[in-house]
Amino acid sequence: MPSAWIVFTGSCDAGLPERCLALLKRAGVSVSAAPSDEPGTLGVVVFGACDEELLTLLRRHGDGAMLLAICVGADPLSSAAQWTLIESGARDVLQWPALPATADEISARLQHWFRVDALVDSPAVASCLVGTSPAWRRSMRSVIEATVSTSSSVLITGESGTGKELIARLIHDLDPRRDKGEFVVVDCTTLSPELSGSEFFGHERGAFTGAVGAREGAFALAHKGTLFLDEVGELPPELQARLLRAVQERQYKRVGSNTWQRSDLRLVSATHRDLERGIADGSFRADFYYRIAGWQCRTLPLRERKDDVLPLARHFMRELLSPTGGPDVEPTIDPAVCEFLVARDYPGNVRDLRQLVTRICHRHCGGGVITVGDIAPEDRAVPGASPLWPDNSFRAAIRAAVQLGIGMKDISQRATELAVEMALECEGGNLQRAAARLGVTDRALQIRRASQRAPA
Repeated sequence: MPSAWIVFTGSCDAGLPERCLALLKRAGVSVSAAPSDEPGTLGVVVFGACDEELLTLLRRHGDGAMLLAICVGADPLSSAAQWTLIESGARDVLQWPALPATADEISARLQHWFRVDALVDSPAVASCLVGTSPAWRRSMRSVIEATVSTSSSVLITGESGTGKELIARLIHDLDPRRDKGEFVVVDCTTLSPELSGSEFFGHERGAFTGAVGAREGAFALAHKGTLFLDEVGELPPELQARLLRAVQERQYKRVGSNTWQRSDLRLVSATHRDLERGIADGSFRADFYYRIAGWQCRTLPLRERKDDVLPLARHFMRELLSPTGGPDVEPTIDPAVCEFLVARDYPGNVRDLRQLVTRICHRHCGGGVITVGDIAPEDRAVPGASPLWPDNSFRAAIRAAVQLGIGMKDISQRATELAVEMALECEGGNLQRAAARLGVTDRALQIRRASQRAPA
């Protein structure tokens, strides 16, 4: 059983810590009293009241640590308060009107989270995906839980260049089946309606003009393995209809055959399109969508994981500069180049970053430090220019709020609340330094924090 740290806050009873620790000890949970936000750390936060002190604690440690929040007391938490705890950094919330007889529900959650995070840090993931940011780790946990907790169909959504096929291959690689079959890819952008039946289901000899021999389709080739439908959003509705039974029942007929055949496969699909919007406008069938979206994972655009830009750049440089074709070179990058890489916008996401790094490495010569001269003139930012603000991600967030019908007052209020939260995080909770960063007085920041309505 992994160890976890534990904190008691929010007006807990005096004797509660001793009784809780005894429960955890009997459940086999080893605990410490030193909070940590290191990636993969397990934390338990026991509280008697949902107040600002609790929310600050969750925000401070929730990005890195996996936190279980436990409310002990007769008064139940409201739904709004529970969601506030989740949004502040808790992974789950338990309510104990009185101490239970065992802490097995804590032990089960911590063990599951520990196993998932161990896979996030495993060589299987590191060999194909690179990331260290909290946002990336949260995304990877979702992928791994989809892989190890269920055999459901998985729909991967995300912008172009965010690694959707890499995620699909990882799901296949982590599939625990001992007799696992092949990973079979069907590019839905290249299918023709006339030949799609043969591509998916195969055909018998003589089934149509040119069918000089029998042929296996994708469903047969992926038996006991994984069928990956890349860019499934490009399938026209008539092809979606042809796939309904095969996807639901895992049964199909070859073209020209009357015999049903079975394929025990896992279906993984990917698209950069908004399929729910496609359902609304009629370009995507709702019945097909719910068959392929048993579990959904979203790949993050690079603007939402800026902390991963430099680790990704170094990874690509090791691959490109290694004389043996392996990652045996650790590149040294001048700070000015690091600033350039982080500040730059990447509309093509990770693929865009890799192409930029490739150009830099091709210009680099003589070994040594990667310098600003290795950046092609066409890629260079305007000298002395600061990163644009508001940037594209900020504009996208405001656009989404406007499209949802959120009013100006609520947008302004939430933006201000987030700015206060971020400033306090940057300054380690120091109110004076956070106020200076925001350009307001300590008193003004105190008043604003006090005015924020605490959850019930």
